[in-house]
Amino acid sequence: MGGTVTPGPLADGFGREHRDLRISLTDRCSLRCTYCMPAEGVPWLPGPSMLGTDELVRIARVGVGLGLNEIRLTGGEPLLRPDVVDVVARLAALDGPNGRPEISMTTNALRLPALASPLREAGLARVNVSLDTLDRDRFARLTRRDRLPATLAGIAAAAAAGFAPVKLNAVVMRGVNDDEVVDLVRFAVAHGYEMRFIEQMPLDPGHTWDRGEMVTQAEILERLGKAFRLTEVGDRGAAPAERWVVDDGPATVGVIASVTAPFCGSCDRLRLTADGQLRSCLFARTETDLRTLLREGADDAALEAAFRTCVAGKKAGHGIGEPGFRQPDRPMSAIGG
Repeated sequence: MGGTVTPGPLADGFGREHRDLRISLTDRCSLRCTYCMPAEGVPWLPGPSMLGTDELVRIARVGVGLGLNEIRLTGGEPLLRPDVVDVVARLAALDGPNGRPEISMTTNALRLPALASPLREAGLARVNVSLDTLDRDRFARLTRRDRLPATLAGIAAAAAAGFAPVKLNAVVMRGVNDDEVVDLVRFAVAHGYEMRFIEQMPLDPGHTWDRGEMVTQAEILERLGKAFRLTEVGDRGAAPAERWVVDDGPATVGVIASVTAPFCGSCDRLRLTADGQLRSCLFARTETDLRTLLREGADDAALEAAFRTCVAGKKAGHGIGEPGFRQPDRPMSAIGG
């Protein structure tokens, strides 16, 4: 099966050039965060449907050849993939018109004590760790696992391995952990980490998200402003987080306000699910099936054409709050964070 190579940047109909690929290594996770999946978990993707490492790397190589120069590994929990260090090494060795891609990862940190140094040596450049609370009982209720000490040990291991700054991500939830935003920033500043807060998005498996109950960026900044002097950093480019310097620095805090201050106009991201589906948006209702193309013998030109078709169909924005908006059928754990 072949295709025709189309020259030029990987741009959509709104002029956004795409540089960032989020790859889900697995839909499986070692936690059961309440905003991500039900207590019993969700049906895992069957093994044969998952991309093999050679397939995953080939798709990434085609994407890098089209100008993608950032690859973030996600899940589920990416560190549950047995060959994760080899995956990082192979992705870090790719090269394209914009050079070698920067490889980063979002993780719950539980396996970082053993893997932080090998991942660093393999070429992993940055680590983001999910940390919604510093209270052990609350952590256990939120994740349905009593693993806060292990998470903190993983974060410390990442810093010891040379990842700097280690970024900490917290989804802020009303009546759950919104009273901890100041404490989380103080913890991050004290340890040299970078704290980032995320507005809760409509990606829960039960589809019960309520915008009226969501803690907004404005509320987060109001709370922080009572404890710290915040100075806006300025132009963030295509980065999802707006950042503020804390008390004249050097520490910063970020807020990802996907709902109240969407950054769709500068979005340069694509997402590849663990079962080989390319998505132009976290909230996309359609996917481009790269796995079937691969397994039916497609050449690189056909894969390039599929990338361009996916990007060409990207909408101007995610549409949250607009009439007719519907959550994606897949929960966050199955799409990749």
